[in-house]
Amino acid sequence: MNSGTISILIFAGIGIVALILLLYGIGFTSIGTDEVGIVEKWWSLKGAVPADGLIALNGESGYQPHVLRAGVHFKTPFKYKVKKVRLVTIPQGQVGYVFARSGESLADGQTLGRVVSESKSFQDVVAFLNNGGQKGPQRQILREGTYAFNLAQFIIITKDKVHSIFTSKDESAQIETMRSDLLKVNGFLPVIISSSKHLEDEDAYTAQRSKDTIGIVTVNEGPTPDNGAIIAPIVGEGIDNEFYHNNFQEPEKFLAANGRKGKQMQVLTDGVYFINRLFANVDIVPKSIIDIGYVGVVVSYFGDKGEDVSGADYSHGELVEQGKKGIWRECMMPGKYPFNTYAGKIIPVPTTNVILKWISGQVGDHKLDDNLKEISLITKDAFEPNLPLTVVFNIDYRKASSVIQRFGDIKLLIEQSLDPMIAGYFKNIGQTKTLIELIQDRSTIQEQASREMKDKFKLYDLELQEVLIGTPAASSTDKRIELILAQLRDRQVALEEIKTNEAKQKSAEKQRELNEAIAKSAAQAALTQSSIDIEVADNKGKSELKLAEQLALKTQKLAEADKYKRTQEADASRYTKEAEAAANAKATELNAAANAKQVELQAGAEAFKLEKVGAAQALNIKAVAEATAEQETKVGLAKGTAAKALVDAYGGPELQVQQSVLTAFAEALKISKSPLVPQTVIMGGTEGKTPNAMEGILSMILANMANTNGSIVNMVNSNESVVAKEKNDKINVKEVEDKNEKTSTKKTEM
Repeated sequence: MNSGTISILIFAGIGIVALILLLYGIGFTSIGTDEVGIVEKWWSLKGAVPADGLIALNGESGYQPHVLRAGVHFKTPFKYKVKKVRLVTIPQGQVGYVFARSGESLADGQTLGRVVSESKSFQDVVAFLNNGGQKGPQRQILREGTYAFNLAQFIIITKDKVHSIFTSKDESAQIETMRSDLLKVNGFLPVIISSSKHLEDEDAYTAQRSKDTIGIVTVNEGPTPDNGAIIAPIVGEGIDNEFYHNNFQEPEKFLAANGRKGKQMQVLTDGVYFINRLFANVDIVPKSIIDIGYVGVVVSYFGDKGEDVSGADYSHGELVEQGKKGIWRECMMPGKYPFNTYAGKIIPVPTTNVILKWISGQVGDHKLDDNLKEISLITKDAFEPNLPLTVVFNIDYRKASSVIQRFGDIKLLIEQSLDPMIAGYFKNIGQTKTLIELIQDRSTIQEQASREMKDKFKLYDLELQEVLIGTPAASSTDKRIELILAQLRDRQVALEEIKTNEAKQKSAEKQRELNEAIAKSAAQAALTQSSIDIEVADNKGKSELKLAEQLALKTQKLAEADKYKRTQEADASRYTKEAEAAANAKATELNAAANAKQVELQAGAEAFKLEKVGAAQALNIKAVAEATAEQETKVGLAKGTAAKALVDAYGGPELQVQQSVLTAFAEALKISKSPLVPQTVIMGGTEGKTPNAMEGILSMILANMANTNGSIVNMVNSNESVVAKEKNDKINVKEVEDKNEKTSTKKTEM
């Protein structure tokens, strides 16, 4: 290698070293995508971190609050030290816990640091410390995901490992103890309450695999319950509540709602819950199931003191309403309940018929009589039999609470109350009966016991259904009862033998009677035949008589039927005629009524017509009379005026009269066609004069002229009287017409 080549290599090496020294000097640092860089400052003009702190919030030397994320960063090693660590990942279905190494100290009684929501799940150290973050284990847990933590400030505890850059020996021991405790209670897994088995990872769900369970929560932080209560009350209930803590998953809200430490009254039902196990433990217990045929009497250890609702006559203890401390008056009906068994207990009470057997070796379905045995009796005749007994009773579900209040337990009720009471009763019965009577009168004793013991059972709030008595039996060492029973059996056998002999005697007598009958039958065949003939003839006569009686009865029945038919037909005919007569009478009556109504209506119409015609005729007559009267009045007046004028024209009334007479006379001559000078003259008269018609007339005229003035006056007066009479007649006609008109008006109104 020549000198030129060597020189080039030297210069290249120097360049590389210079570049390396340059990069190192300016602090070139590369952070991967799955890493963060934790920065520690070696020195600072602002001094060191305060003694009670760990993170340099104001540029001091020490661990810096911010981490370096993926990329290239320049931090000179003369001032900074960068520690690369992996991002922390919480796997699916697990939770992580946080231990803060710096922050405010925990208050007295406080076990976990408060939740700082501004810290973005502990990824913002500055926000955590500036908003009251506290050192030590934290209430907030980490859910599934990947986080960029500053491990100089926070230690992250997961199921698989502890994430930290350095810890002291004591600190490591504390963290490891915390992790070990969490593993024991499956604290890195959510709480699963389910009604079915889970088949996933055995380790993950060992404590959650029970079927039909609930979770009972024990909170480790908060004030102690008041008045020494053993169960903490429910707080923050209801999703709309300001302090709803979502089933202990938000510890901060639980404590803000004045939640207390200890066993909680609120339970967890089916679901998945992410609960900080440092804040609260969860015990998985079975749900309370009350089977059909039972009720559950609740004895509550939780609640305020309730008012006694058992009544003044009940002196065995108090019964309280639901939710109060004590025995609840109302029982739980059959079903499945998430009952907090730490806050009380449920005593099952059977409501179906309970069968108790006082028989050794036999136990009823409810297994409440396993300590019962036969009742030892002493009879009237000094025997000591053992009496097997069966009692059937039931408990009214409405009185189950009072039964438990009085006796505490159904088995205690049976063994300490029912057993002595029933044994004493039947011992008293046994003393009044002999052994034989006790056996023979079992049915009567049984009925009597059932009747009398009903009242005794009611004293215990029980309903007796039936008492069944078995056969008294002797003990294994007593042979006398068996001897008595054997004698009784022998006596019964003797009685049966007597009855058998009596039956045999009766059988022999019957046999003798049979033999006599057979002999009589064989010796008297002819008599038998004649008897048979007699019977045949008798039967034939009876048959003919019976036939005649039936024919007579038939004839009688036919006659009665015919009579009945004729009677019914006659009654039907009579009924038909009566109905027709009644119908005709009714029709006549209706026709007469119709005719009368028609006549009445026609008469009314005719009267109305006559009334109207009469009124019209009256008006007509009135008008005609008025017109005639007026005409006659006017004619009379005209004639009077004309006569007066004529008289005045002739120079007076005398001349007028004379003229009228002469005119009338002339008309008479003209009509009669008689000659003015008669052809034959008959002379006669007085004073030598010959009378004739003309002369006579003239003489009459002249004679009357002497009275002319008076005659004319009388004539005028006569004319005036006629006019006055016409006026009076006119007035009278007017009055009559007025009366007729008023009468017609009244009839019309009526």
